[in-house]
Amino acid sequence: MFTSGPAWVRHAIWWHVYPLGFTGAEPRSTGDTPVTHRLGHLHAWLDHALELGASGLALGPVFASGTHGYDTTDHYRIDPRLGDEGDFDALVAAASARGLRVLLDGVFNHVGRGHPAFRAVLEQGPSAATAPWFRLRWPDGPWTPGTEPGYDDFEGHHHLVALDHSCPAVVDHVVDVMNHWLDRGASGWRLDAAYAVPTTFWAQVTERVRARHPDAYLMGEVIHGDYTAFVTEGGLDAVTQYELWKAVWSSLNDRNFHELAHALRRHDGFLERFVPYTFLGNHDVTRIASRLADPGHVAHALVVLATTGGTPAVYAGDEHGFRGVKEDRAGGDDEVRPPFPATPAELSPIGLPVFHLHQELLGLRRRHPWLHAARTSVLDVSNEFLSYASAAEGQRLVAVLSTAGGPVGARVPGASGVLAGRARLDAPGTPGARAHLDAGGWAVLAG
Repeated sequence: MFTSGPAWVRHAIWWHVYPLGFTGAEPRSTGDTPVTHRLGHLHAWLDHALELGASGLALGPVFASGTHGYDTTDHYRIDPRLGDEGDFDALVAAASARGLRVLLDGVFNHVGRGHPAFRAVLEQGPSAATAPWFRLRWPDGPWTPGTEPGYDDFEGHHHLVALDHSCPAVVDHVVDVMNHWLDRGASGWRLDAAYAVPTTFWAQVTERVRARHPDAYLMGEVIHGDYTAFVTEGGLDAVTQYELWKAVWSSLNDRNFHELAHALRRHDGFLERFVPYTFLGNHDVTRIASRLADPGHVAHALVVLATTGGTPAVYAGDEHGFRGVKEDRAGGDDEVRPPFPATPAELSPIGLPVFHLHQELLGLRRRHPWLHAARTSVLDVSNEFLSYASAAEGQRLVAVLSTAGGPVGARVPGASGVLAGRARLDAPGTPGARAHLDAGGWAVLAG
């Protein structure tokens, strides 16, 4: 069985925003945090997303939480640091008026300690109606007020209380939350830490959500493991393609295109069953401009994103060459989640060449929507040179990448012209066609 998601996803290119950072929200929220209408800050950036070439806005967490958004305290309330439900409705309406869809970030593996379901447990003990929602361990003997249970958490973070996904009430809650916001105009969900949740749970949720919203795009965050099995067993449309993300920057830094060639062959295997969610950066990783040893290789990385099968996403700021290093410490995400100015006009012009590169390659992607589910075959590979063909629906293009310190040439059978980048072609349109690149060059070639 093959899934490419709802029909509209064929044309989807996401601009991914982490709203709490983007809008400069304070780092912590309490029960009495006043509502501050910051979501409107995004309105001035919607035309920027269009000019970039995006067709959708992928939002990080927008629901009430205690800190970074992934410690949800109310799935039905917009975080007061961002605004209220009216602000959300206005953002969806403004995006929709421009043809931009909205993808939400749902944290359903765990909740924050301030979530009412867990507060009830702390206040009422084992008799709380929501006690079955969690994997709890109570001390021996009768419960007394103030006695707190042990509980499973998310990867050792004690403030993130893991849900019990075998509990029918948890299934009901997640289905209701997802439908609630889809009813309000969202087009789909990114399911945070999906890898930590049994696929049997996702299968129940996705079946029920699709019964009401068959056009919703449901994508899970999965880092390692069997991507295809996760999609198939969980009833999802896609998972995050971390394998390809890692191979892109690692192969460029190591000048070892064999790693990327291997990842592309793996990626092609995934495309037999589903269309992965592809990216070069997100709110959880070092920005691509900082990750790459040679800033000139941002173009090479972007070529891979634009010309291989997948549903691509650009993390806000990457299109202007933003830098930022993710560190494993308190506040270690701050560099990759910075506040943005009031309007795109206030960005430094230093980033414009990178922006124009994104426009060129994402524009190429939009003109070739068949690339969404294209199959990729490696044509030629060495440590410092890679060429591959992407094809679907009787159409084909060829990408050529070089990290060599001097000119290189290689066979590119059938390539007939240059669509992007720079290359010189010998015998174009023939089985013996050859592409010649300058040192560190790249190009995208027609069929």
